[in-house]
Amino acid sequence: QVRDRLKQQVVEMTEKFPGFRPGLAILQVGNRDDSNLYINMKLKAAAEIGISANHIKLPNTATEADVLKCIASLNADPAVHGFIVQLPLDSDKPINTEKITNAVAPEKDVDGLSSINAGKLSRGDLGDCFIPCTPKGCMELIRQTGVQVAGKRAVVIGRSKIVGAPMHDLLLWNNATVTTCHSKTSTLAEEVGKADILVVAAGRAEMVKGEWIKPGAIVIDCGINHVPDSTKASGKRVVGDVAYASAKEKASFITPVPGGVGPMTVAMLMQSTVESAQRFLEKFQPGKWTIQYNQLTLKMPVPSDIEISQSCMPKPIDQVAKEVGLFPDELELYGQTKAKVQLSVLNRLKNQPDGKYVVVTGITPTPLGEGKSTTTVGLVQALGAHLHQNVFACVRQPSQGPTFGIKGGAAGGGYCQVVPMEEFNLHLTGDIHAITAANNLVAAAIDARIFHELTQSDQALYNRLVPSVNGVRKFSAIQIRRLQKLGINKTDPMALTKEEVNSFVRLDIDPSTITWQRVLDTNDRFLRKITIGQSPTEKGFTRTAQFDITVSSEIMAVLALADGLDDMKKRFGRMVVASSKKGQPVTADDLGVTGALAVLMKDAVKPNLMQTLEGTPVFVHAGPFANIAHGNSSVLADKIALKLVGKDGFVVTEAGFGADIGMEKFFNIKCRYSGLRPHVVVLVATVRALKMHGGGPTVTAGVPLPREYTEENLQLVAKGCSNLNKQIQNARMFGVPVVVAVNAFKTDTKAELALVVQHAKEAGAFDAVECTHWAEGGKGALALAQAVQRASQAPSNFRFLYNVELPIVDKIRLIAQQVYGARDIELLPEAQEKVAMYTKQGFGNLPICMAKTHLSLSHDPEQKGAPTGFVLPIRDIRASVGAGFLYPLVGTMSTMPGLPTRPCFYDIDLDPVSGGVNGLF
Repeated sequence: QVRDRLKQQVVEMTEKFPGFRPGLAILQVGNRDDSNLYINMKLKAAAEIGISANHIKLPNTATEADVLKCIASLNADPAVHGFIVQLPLDSDKPINTEKITNAVAPEKDVDGLSSINAGKLSRGDLGDCFIPCTPKGCMELIRQTGVQVAGKRAVVIGRSKIVGAPMHDLLLWNNATVTTCHSKTSTLAEEVGKADILVVAAGRAEMVKGEWIKPGAIVIDCGINHVPDSTKASGKRVVGDVAYASAKEKASFITPVPGGVGPMTVAMLMQSTVESAQRFLEKFQPGKWTIQYNQLTLKMPVPSDIEISQSCMPKPIDQVAKEVGLFPDELELYGQTKAKVQLSVLNRLKNQPDGKYVVVTGITPTPLGEGKSTTTVGLVQALGAHLHQNVFACVRQPSQGPTFGIKGGAAGGGYCQVVPMEEFNLHLTGDIHAITAANNLVAAAIDARIFHELTQSDQALYNRLVPSVNGVRKFSAIQIRRLQKLGINKTDPMALTKEEVNSFVRLDIDPSTITWQRVLDTNDRFLRKITIGQSPTEKGFTRTAQFDITVSSEIMAVLALADGLDDMKKRFGRMVVASSKKGQPVTADDLGVTGALAVLMKDAVKPNLMQTLEGTPVFVHAGPFANIAHGNSSVLADKIALKLVGKDGFVVTEAGFGADIGMEKFFNIKCRYSGLRPHVVVLVATVRALKMHGGGPTVTAGVPLPREYTEENLQLVAKGCSNLNKQIQNARMFGVPVVVAVNAFKTDTKAELALVVQHAKEAGAFDAVECTHWAEGGKGALALAQAVQRASQAPSNFRFLYNVELPIVDKIRLIAQQVYGARDIELLPEAQEKVAMYTKQGFGNLPICMAKTHLSLSHDPEQKGAPTGFVLPIRDIRASVGAGFLYPLVGTMSTMPGLPTRPCFYDIDLDPVSGGVNGLF
């Protein structure tokens, strides 16, 4: 009956949670025959019920440390719900059995032998512990008789930790009056005669006589003893601790030996395993979070960002992970406040529905920025800590260049920050450093290959590329791929003709076509143009090159768009670094560097978990440039977060720069590759930026704002709303509801803020709300969060702006006219050549990633508001084939920023007392 019931429960579990099965692990040390017999019985029962059972067998030479290491691994395995150590431990080495049983995690200790479970049982916490299987089976047998335990006199003979002692506790907490007898009990027959319920686990053959037993008593015999019997082939037979033949004449119910308690013990082990699996599902049910939020202590005036960050005590990051349903083995800790998350979580949650997908963007900003990151954090704090919704923020990792340059950090600001902000803004987990190393490996490979081809014959190159090792030559896997690309279907290095050897060894790179630059995560204007190869050892091979900032590397864009390690590796292989002198694209795969790049980036591909000031979870992952790349955090972080929050939760991500740049690329590039569909656009606007668009004086970073920005001026605001209107139209063009977040500054007046809200609603926004989250945390974004909730229920008819099959020029023209407001585009000669070349090379069907100023809807940063009628000049077009887009260059721009007269690093230092970071990020 028990097994049939458990079998049905397992079926129901797997129907409700596809791919899930209760898991049982049995750890055995040595090779005792009796242990093997018992384990086989358990494995057979598990298979019959549908439990996934795993038998781990250590040799009898195993040490205590070996056993403990194995237990630690099983404790951390989320697929194991029940876990037993088969006793006795058959080892040649001394092993403390008590230490071993107590090492098993209490929540997996389905044998109920740990001190924690025993303690809970002795206190009567029956619903919060596992009960040893034999006493649990005995109780089930007693219940089957239909006799009420409450008020009955019960006698337990034996006081072992496995049967006697827990049986006493179990009967006691089921309201029986219990007496425990043992070897020192002088009146054993008298005590037995009083028992309505008798449980015997003494380990002595037939010690309890039938005449001792009270008529009508229930007798449970747990003994297994061997006595001589010449009629048996083995010369012995199995008997219990009770003289069965005489006892059955007196008892109303009695268990036989064998065949009584034994099978029930196995059945109870299975029941405890299923119960443990059910508890696990209740605890880790996707989308069911129990989260502890941090209370903010708000101060006025608002302290500096770093003061606020350092006054906060973040939760341990493993606690955050547990709260959102991540398993211990899915986490790689980097200290107490940040961790990487394994991509395996996506496979575990593949059958779970996604949550609501929200993108935060903005109007065309001032050089100071309008608070998209702050609004992103404020919104998730409001949704989580105040509305108690499951919510994840997914943000970009900042570059150290701007952090130490002019912009400062990107952790948000005021009471809306990712914390600790200094760790967020500095090295984090080293992803950007990995990108720097990977990018520069490709750069080194390009110049080294040109050098070697210039200085060696075909045969010398071949001998070095495919060396003889112990007299055997063999192509590597990446060399086989190159041969196949060349149409050479041979695997024997000795079989290639001279012409085939020539094709194989010579990439014949045209140095003038090299588009791959070296990178550094520092603002250094003097590396914008350099000459390399000046050492005499390079034999006169010099060329002009440059350094870009690391976040502009195509490797960063690949990281942000990849949907897994394999996809990332394939994208690396497709990256085009130059063209051959015949006009053929030369890829990273041709250079033979793809596998090495994957090795350098294998950890960087995992999203980084952090938290906000109010304790809501954040993924920080990837940070591609928002002009020559798409300016959005990673697809992987979004996908994992959408699964973790569940169908009613929210994932809020941020797109770089204004809606004409970051949002357009989020839709046309990121969503195209990820397959994800957004539910809401949050458009951040400020009175300050609208005054600038209305004709206000120039806004310059590091210079005090002119009085027009600090005094009420409704006329400037109203005129500047032309930019707000256009960006609302841009978002609605993609079929997604728009909520405008008016990020209030202390110099804004109520009339100015009300005017912006009114204009936004008239322009077609689903809603528009004033936000004070910078000064008030999530509380100040509560109205925004509620508006986002309502908007997420509205119809979202998402659509792309263009079909990628269109010609390159048509796709560029659509973006220029529909998103920017241009009359037309003009391709300069270099751009026209690239259109022809990329079309010929087969890259014409890639999406477009416009590289344009973020300070205007047009190509001219001085044109504010919503200019129209202009012609957009396309200076050049470049390809990020691995990432998967073409990027037209509109006007001139640098991919290596410089340092200002007074960089941010003037204010950054170590605290002489605490050793922590002081200064302004």
